[in-house]
Amino acid sequence: MTCVSPPAPASPTASTIAPGSPWKLRYGLIFAGQSLSLLGSALTQFVLLWWITDTTGDISALATAGIAALLPQAVLSPLGGTLADRYSRRLLMICADLVSALCMVVLIALFLSDSVALWQVYTMLTVRSAMQAFQAPAAGASVAMLVPPGFLPRAVGLSQTVQALMTVAAAPLGALAISILPMGWALGIDVGTALLGIVPLLFLRIPQPRVAREDRQGLWREFRTGLAVVTSNPGLLRLYLLLGGVVLVIMPAFTLVPLLVKEYFGGGAPQVGFMEAMAGVGMIAGGMFVTAIAPRHGMPWVLLGFGASCATLALTALVPPTLFGVAVFWWGLSGAAFIAGNTPLTTLLQSTIPNHLQGRVLSLLNMVMALAAPVGLALATPLGEAIGVRWLFVAMGVAGTLVSLSGFLSPALRKLDRPQK
Repeated sequence: MTCVSPPAPASPTASTIAPGSPWKLRYGLIFAGQSLSLLGSALTQFVLLWWITDTTGDISALATAGIAALLPQAVLSPLGGTLADRYSRRLLMICADLVSALCMVVLIALFLSDSVALWQVYTMLTVRSAMQAFQAPAAGASVAMLVPPGFLPRAVGLSQTVQALMTVAAAPLGALAISILPMGWALGIDVGTALLGIVPLLFLRIPQPRVAREDRQGLWREFRTGLAVVTSNPGLLRLYLLLGGVVLVIMPAFTLVPLLVKEYFGGGAPQVGFMEAMAGVGMIAGGMFVTAIAPRHGMPWVLLGFGASCATLALTALVPPTLFGVAVFWWGLSGAAFIAGNTPLTTLLQSTIPNHLQGRVLSLLNMVMALAAPVGLALATPLGEAIGVRWLFVAMGVAGTLVSLSGFLSPALRKLDRPQK
């Protein structure tokens, strides 16, 4: 057995920005294109989940859709991260977005011909999830190469804010789209936004760390090098395990929220859209708050933010069914708490992991969370059928809170973002 040692310490985000270069324009165009693509994907997710909810009203059907949308990404993420560190990240992003758009074209044709079946929707979700395994690590590792190191925290904050804005806009736009358009044409919005995301990548270069051909290792060995970065750092390893635990118990809530609104609160697509939009408003407020505070040590914020997000999710389901507005308030507060934890987490990871390893190391985190999510859905399905969707939300919120706060019991985790003496 060949021993793989962790890499020697390196500058995590060595600048590749030449003085006087138009990096702001390049970053802005790529960022704008990817944001529009994100909006289309979020809108599509809302439309498809509501279609499944309205068509079946079944926890198992929604859980299957969630597994189809998550499991392929989990399995393929290590390969995607390794390829993102080895080959052109820009080309990987283009190809992944293009395949996803083609899958949506097939689904549009099935809806317009009135011949769509659940298994076909699951298949398209599976392929799109597989493409995310290649697109996500390539995009994540590209950020630090597009901006100077001093701008990286702002770039992360800007990304979080835009994701929140997408959450605000996607659900209401999805509800509006399916109210005035046939399902097929509503899904067509995703194809258009995907193409808008691809266009800037066709003309703009993304800098990438270069490794001489003679210094390249095999794919498996390169993957193990990224794995060694995580396993050799006790704090980073515990962080990965904790995030996997949180996702395991809490992720089913985001797939099953349409069912909670329909069955417990007696609402429809507009109510689901309003609830999701308020979560986005909360995320914007949380992001602005964290940006203003600029915490010096992010780990306490990560643990408290995720814990509070899970606790308020449980409170959402504890509200009486006649007080939907109060439930929306708690759901929005959950979004604010989540972003207050996620923004310091993203900054911590991107500022401490060497860029030439970010694709592999971040893909490992994607793999851990993406594997935990379908396992959580599989476990939540029989529990939800036994106790009902309302009490399932309560149980998930309480469990997620306890898992998040358990991180304070780990000294290695608490001092992960503190300078090493």
